[in-house]
Amino acid sequence: MSPASVILQLICPDRPALVSDIAGWVAANGGNIRHADHHTDAGAGLFLSRIEWDLQGFGLPRDAIPLAVKALAERLGGDAQVHFSDDHPRVAILVSKQSHCLLDLLWRARSGELPMQVPLVISNHPDLEACCADFGVPFVCVPVTSGNKTEAEATILNLLAEHQIDLAVLAKYMQVLSGGFLERFSEVINIHHSFLPAFKGAQPYHRAWERGVKLIGATAHYVTEELDDGPIIEQTIATVSHRDEVEDLIRKGRDTERLALSRALRLHLRRQVMVYRGRTAVFA
Repeated sequence: MSPASVILQLICPDRPALVSDIAGWVAANGGNIRHADHHTDAGAGLFLSRIEWDLQGFGLPRDAIPLAVKALAERLGGDAQVHFSDDHPRVAILVSKQSHCLLDLLWRARSGELPMQVPLVISNHPDLEACCADFGVPFVCVPVTSGNKTEAEATILNLLAEHQIDLAVLAKYMQVLSGGFLERFSEVINIHHSFLPAFKGAQPYHRAWERGVKLIGATAHYVTEELDDGPIIEQTIATVSHRDEVEDLIRKGRDTERLALSRALRLHLRRQVMVYRGRTAVFA
């Protein structure tokens, strides 16, 4: 395991010498920079920066760094977040009946590929409890109907608070979260299929096959009140031929969903994603 590092994400008005100012601040405090990525959005007049440096040998104590970063951001007229690479966020996975994304994430978390803890899986159906038991992850079933949606969301919010969850992942959770839910808990990532052309609603793979599509895919994004319209983190695609049947499209679609979701979650956990003005900048 690599030694711990500090990750700074900064967004501020663009002006000359910003790279020098930020790198100079890190150097002045004895920091050894591992990675530095910057982007200027000329249309928005904004400068985005992600800098990662070694915690060991840095001149400021760990608990003093967030306050110092806040002062730096205020001096530059922007906003900043600071994270530490050895912090493993507590992630709740929400599912319905499909297991492919859930099993993939649990395996990646257990193998150490995804730097996160999974203390809770929530589902609106009991079907996947045995899958979670195999990984030793607590499973809670919260049924959702048209008549109890408000109460069900309140129960889920209480569970997220009780387990001190930092991020929720909708791994084929076939329910739409309300605006009230997202006001109270906004750190949510979702995965869904994405076709060219797009097919919304029931049986999308069947309708895609009927239209003879040649390209299918999946999109992972942050959740907003607008259904499937949040800032995009990752997208994957797979080609389809005339030899493929509906079952082949479904199989390939599950592959793209697994890959897009795991990639998006890894990018988020490694603090490589910055959201601004309804869109994302994703640093390599």
